[in-house]
Amino acid sequence: MRHAALALFFCVLSLPALAEERKGRARVSANGLYSVRMVDSGAGKCRLEVTKESGPAWHLEQCVGTVDDYYFVSNDGERVWVLWPLVEKGKAKPAPRTKKKGKQPKGPPGWAVEVLVAGQYTRDGQRVLERRLTDVVPSKMLTEVRQMTHHLKWLEGTLGIPGKGPRLTDGGVVEFEPVGGVTQQLHF
Repeated sequence: MRHAALALFFCVLSLPALAEERKGRARVSANGLYSVRMVDSGAGKCRLEVTKESGPAWHLEQCVGTVDDYYFVSNDGERVWVLWPLVEKGKAKPAPRTKKKGKQPKGPPGWAVEVLVAGQYTRDGQRVLERRLTDVVPSKMLTEVRQMTHHLKWLEGTLGIPGKGPRLTDGGVVEFEPVGGVTQQLHF
């Protein structure tokens, strides 16, 4: 009886923790006027928050990523770049028929095609720019991408991959290094 009562007590005690919001790390714009972060309210409800020094500037009730992704806000506070360091593998397309057996088709492997790794969003939730894995990782370097069962890790300085993490320069440019690649830039 005591064990059941004790178990019930701990269940009731843990309920507020389950309902608590998870908040991502806030990142400041290059001019220091705005900051951005993702808030996960649970059950598929997310909110992208952009704040100004004086208080909230705007928010977007939309899941454009998770609290673990990287968010960068423009100097005017109107646009946000999102980098997704852990992405779902693409679906391999059927291999085209070739006359010679054993000959590999040219181009990136099927798991790398159509995989989005970054997107720029406006305050109304429109994705106005995007970058695919093959845009930032050269085909010959795709072997450096860490493949898991259903996901890919491609960004240095994140998820246990050595290197410099993504950052916002003083000039308001997002810089990052994909695995095996050179520094890439995303402009607002």
